Amino acid sequence: MNTPLSCYHCGLPVPAGSRFEARVLGETRAMCCPGCQAVAEAIVAGGLESYYHHRSDRAPNPEALPRELPDELALYDRAEVQQPFVQHQGELSETCLLIEGISCAACGWLIEKHLRALPAVAEASLNLSNHRLQVRWADSQLPLSQLLKELRKIGYAGHPYKPDEAAERLTAENRRAMRQLGVAGLLWMQVMMAAMATWPEFNIDLSAELDTILRWVSLFLTTPIVFYCCGQFFRGALRDLRTRHLTMDVSVSLAIGGAYVAGIWSTVTGVGELYFDAVGMFALFLLTGRYLERRARERTAAATAQLVNLLPSSCLRLDVDGHSERILLNELRTGDRVLVPPGALLPADGRILEGQSSIDESVLTGEYLPQARCQGDPVTAGTLNVEGPLTIEVEALGDSTRLSAIVRLLERAQTDKPRLAELADKVAQWFLLIVLTAAAVVGIVWWQIDPQRAFWVVLSLLVATCPCALALATPTALTTATGSLHKLGLLLTRGHVLEGLNHIDTVIFDKTGTLTEGRLTLSAIHPLGLLDSNNCLALAAALENRSEHPIARAFGRAPEAADCVESVPGRGLEGQVSGRHLRIGQAEFVAELSGQPVPAIPGDQGQWLLLGDDQGPLAWFVLDDHLRADAPALLEACRERGWRLLLLSGDSSPMVAAIARQLGIEDARAGMTPDAKLEVLRQLHKQGRRVLMLGDGVNDVPVLAGADISVAMGSATDLAKTSADAVLLSNRLESLVQSFTVARRTRRIIIENLTWATLYNGLVLPFAALGWITPLWAAFGMSVSSLVVVVNALRLAKS
Repeated sequence: MNTPLSCYHCGLPVPAGSRFEARVLGETRAMCCPGCQAVAEAIVAGGLESYYHHRSDRAPNPEALPRELPDELALYDRAEVQQPFVQHQGELSETCLLIEGISCAACGWLIEKHLRALPAVAEASLNLSNHRLQVRWADSQLPLSQLLKELRKIGYAGHPYKPDEAAERLTAENRRAMRQLGVAGLLWMQVMMAAMATWPEFNIDLSAELDTILRWVSLFLTTPIVFYCCGQFFRGALRDLRTRHLTMDVSVSLAIGGAYVAGIWSTVTGVGELYFDAVGMFALFLLTGRYLERRARERTAAATAQLVNLLPSSCLRLDVDGHSERILLNELRTGDRVLVPPGALLPADGRILEGQSSIDESVLTGEYLPQARCQGDPVTAGTLNVEGPLTIEVEALGDSTRLSAIVRLLERAQTDKPRLAELADKVAQWFLLIVLTAAAVVGIVWWQIDPQRAFWVVLSLLVATCPCALALATPTALTTATGSLHKLGLLLTRGHVLEGLNHIDTVIFDKTGTLTEGRLTLSAIHPLGLLDSNNCLALAAALENRSEHPIARAFGRAPEAADCVESVPGRGLEGQVSGRHLRIGQAEFVAELSGQPVPAIPGDQGQWLLLGDDQGPLAWFVLDDHLRADAPALLEACRERGWRLLLLSGDSSPMVAAIARQLGIEDARAGMTPDAKLEVLRQLHKQGRRVLMLGDGVNDVPVLAGADISVAMGSATDLAKTSADAVLLSNRLESLVQSFTVARRTRRIIIENLTWATLYNGLVLPFAALGWITPLWAAFGMSVSSLVVVVNALRLAKS
């Protein structure tokens, strides 16, 4: 077969015989579908065709965007619907829209130019980093629904941006933490310069008056650091003391508070060393650690917030007479009957009352082929109705749905802590108890020996043994390793992954979209009659033209669609093309039309579909899902580590065995249900094995929860990404191979950091107790100890 042309707009293959064209930049360009043709013509008609000069990547196919429903768009013109996301200021309205379909910077230029050319639009500004569009327009002249249609006209879909409250709260906390960190860093540098001038090493010809001024300047600059930047440490210490639970906040508060009080005493009396520089240094190091931890939590909350997009914003409710009315999702009630047309998302958990169809459950199972469902079968909110209209009785809404149960499980799971971090906390608690006890004993002893030195010795001990290095040992290494993995294309969403990868001995692979690319392509055509391959492909494409099934995408778009097309879920399609009665799908289903026997399949590779008419079979079509190029390297890396490999797939076709043979996986099982996969996991755990699960779907919540570590592909659904412990954003399996090495180095460096921090604090304690360490050297030693930990952790950035 000849290599097909690429669509000038989106880059997808142009089906054989396609007559979709548009004149762009003075030339006639081939288009793959009427959607691309319409968008290209709209761009040219608007005088914006220079977009095609500036774009750095092909535009997404407009027909791959969410479907435009006129009655649903009309809901956005209702005042009660606009209330949460539209602000009205006089004659103008303002809103923030989340835009789908952006592929490069030229898209931003196109959207802004097109909207600003509309008379009713006063301002349109797109943020390319988060794809949010700020629009100010005259709502009375241009309804919001029409504004969304204008975006659709040039190939983009807009949705009202409704920020998740938890994510917004974390963002506000992050901004406050950033301000505190900036204030602490800026003021500490000024304090350091003023305090250093009072040190004996630098105190050359410094008058008594200037020395006093510098002490008061240091006090003035340090006060905001203590009360504004370090307030969280004191609040945490008070909370811990009330609950009788020692944490680093207690020791940190004692060190910072003690150093601040000592500095005030030295400033007022003019006697002793200033500790204000040490206070600023403590604050800067500790606030940095807290800030990095907060950013990690913010990313996790933002990922969880994306689950909201899995549910539709409206649905069609049926009244007692069977008439449908489009309503908002929050107006739906348990017991209502809902009409779900083909291509629509299910708004709630329920049971099918009328109709039969195929349901795309990839958000739950990761398998791209829809499952046949008929009257009486249960269905789940957030899944996609593919073929026929369904009437659903609502059984569960909102927090009671299966999807919400999954979200709650994820939020609970995301609160876990790495075992090494828990070990560091336990070590720190015991160390704090030892330090506080030692400080009390040393204070009493020195009060007996030299009352004038007692306070300074105790304070030096607290400063020198402040567990900053212990506090930074684990989070700095984990944060650096996480950033290093992010550069490789692996995003961690759970803290235990880096440690857990060191204990894995078994890997379970999903097939579709994981070891394979997850896109069915037409690999061969075997004519069986008088028609050649091109004619057979044209007939098949015409039948599949209006189907939402993933198989239909492999045939491309035909210039014209078949008539009277009927979908038989789980079997195939039937329709009329130029007066010819045709069927395509399972061989038995197609052969029934003519009464002819099923022809022999010429091979055993791929998925085979038969095309036939009422005279007999016409052609075999072979669909294939190509193996990822880097899959063999990943399998080889796992074998080198001695790991056991399993392939568990919900696909029941011969492709599973073929992929297993190609990769050398001995244990491959096809047609696995989520329950069957869970049983395999249970058996592996009974054998004492640690399991890594790699897939592009969650493969049912119990299976995900059962795996020790789960990794989702970057091309997976939002639910799969948020459910997984890590997301392979790059879709490159070789990045996972590199992550195994990073995980091993991270564990080693964390242990090195904890060992160094413990040794330093353990060794400096007796010297401080003997009074051999001055306040200056105490602060210096603490800072060097923390710096060693940070520098050692930064070695992971070179991975």
